[in-house]
Amino acid sequence: MEMSRTDALELFASDDLIGIGMEADALRKRLHPEGVVSYALDGPIRYNHATPEQILNKIAPFIAMGATGITLQGEVSPGLDLPWFEALFRTIRQRFPSLDLHCLSASEILAIAQHSGLTTHDTIARLRDSGLTSIPGNDAGILDDAVQQQGARQHCKTDDWIAIHRAAHRLGMRTTATMIFGAGETFEHRLNHLEAIRHLQQETGGFTSFTPWSFTPHSTALRGFEEATAVEYLKTLAISRMYLENIKNFQTNLETQGLKVLQVALRFGSNDAGSVIPPGQLNAATEEQLRQVIRDAGFKPVQRDTLYQTMFLH
Repeated sequence: MEMSRTDALELFASDDLIGIGMEADALRKRLHPEGVVSYALDGPIRYNHATPEQILNKIAPFIAMGATGITLQGEVSPGLDLPWFEALFRTIRQRFPSLDLHCLSASEILAIAQHSGLTTHDTIARLRDSGLTSIPGNDAGILDDAVQQQGARQHCKTDDWIAIHRAAHRLGMRTTATMIFGAGETFEHRLNHLEAIRHLQQETGGFTSFTPWSFTPHSTALRGFEEATAVEYLKTLAISRMYLENIKNFQTNLETQGLKVLQVALRFGSNDAGSVIPPGQLNAATEEQLRQVIRDAGFKPVQRDTLYQTMFLH
């Protein structure tokens, strides 16, 4: 039975963090009774101001560490039209044929379509045919246009975001969904976001996973926001897990939470630890550190591919 908005709002107002976590953990056990926590070896790469050969050179170190996928993202300028991305994806596929290309947010795809004078449906179809595996949803912010968005979704309305992911699903592509919370929105706004995701998943079944992120200001120009506490993160993760029962995989976010909170999150509904973060980045962790944290939480760590279809045993 689906959780109602009223029940979800009551849980957001509740102080019973442990009880909420136990409910989410019980659902995680029903969906993933095998006691496994998955993680990915992949890498984020910026394509701005880079030639295809430079991008290939950036991919090579990730391949050397055993990566099975990459996430190419950036800012689409007028010169970066659809043929540029088609050629780039084909070049990457020729050099690294087994690599999953989990690339281009809804905001970027919308910009590519506009620069190319095409519909988003045709743009996604051509990107898919040139090698795009799946589309990340990490630009979602809060799917409520009444909320002041931070980042890429400033240029992409809620209806656009939903329409692009719906089009991808109808074309047979899988996508991921996220929620970036803690930037001044209300609990009602968060529920509007979760409801939009739940409805699209009911319609298409195209989301492979959901990841709630706490907003972290990266600029002193962004003032007036207190970063979400670990308690708020864990509560939001658990409530989201229960509200989105129709999405099988829930990912905790190492980049914003670090290893210690990630370990606790595995008992608050999450069954996926996200990606190993290489040295030099926030909350960097080696593969063995991530695997040890998973083992210490009582689970078996298993590497997965981008689509959660293949598990690599170590």
